[in-house]
Amino acid sequence: MEQKPDMSNATPREIAEEIVRLLWMKGARDIRLYAVTDDASLTDFHLLATGRSATHVKSLADDIDYEMSLRNVPLRAMEGRDGGAWILLDFLSVIVHIFDQTSRDFYHLERLWKQENEIDVSALTPAEPSV
Repeated sequence: MEQKPDMSNATPREIAEEIVRLLWMKGARDIRLYAVTDDASLTDFHLLATGRSATHVKSLADDIDYEMSLRNVPLRAMEGRDGGAWILLDFLSVIVHIFDQTSRDFYHLERLWKQENEIDVSALTPAEPSV
């Protein structure tokens, strides 16, 4: 079994970027990362991603929880898992929102944050995964 890096002392940005990579590898789409520290937020980053179905959304959430626990980054809370349309994972410094496409379109959380606060994640997600 491959040894996972210990991220217990990682910066919030390093944690967010690792979650971006993991979501991408698991087939999430339309991954967006927003720095919100300057917006008087209780967290440093909001990360949004879309799954292909309710089952995929749940799987993404479970996988991120598991993978980050292997990296010593504890999940503080998970909300919405029973429904599978929008699951929120709270890693304290990083809040992850995983949606199905209908919920992503309906709630359109991107409008809550300034465009200039979006972090380009294209280097972390170089091409569409083959999942």
